[in-house]
Amino acid sequence: MQPNKTVDVETYILQFPKNVQILLKQLRKTIQSAAPKAEEYISWQMPAYKYYGMLVFFAGYKNHIGFYPGANGISAFVNEIAVYKFAKGSIQFPLDKPLPNRLITRIIKYRVHENEVKEELKKMKIKKLPTKKQK
Repeated sequence: MQPNKTVDVETYILQFPKNVQILLKQLRKTIQSAAPKAEEYISWQMPAYKYYGMLVFFAGYKNHIGFYPGANGISAFVNEIAVYKFAKGSIQFPLDKPLPNRLITRIIKYRVHENEVKEELKKMKIKKLPTKKQK
């Protein structure tokens, strides 16, 4: 189930059946708690969060909740997510099971830290000073 084009996360969530809304709201709250400085918006017609760059996405579907922490967010937790269907940058949480909030929190915090480190490295780069031509 893909919802209609939306402009905000609340509207996105309200397009789903009640049982899915509950899980989506829970996931949203988990993301906001783990990354309180992240900016929430809609991208690719799904909820997205950025903090010094893209952080995570999530989406509701007919049989699962899609969680998209990117390739690094998957590879760092591959052993723990092995019980779920997953791919290079995504995890599928079935609708008939509770969300693994502790695991999701750890993945989000990992992504926050990863983005903070990337931002610090960008700040530390020193532009090359122009060199004088040798005569």
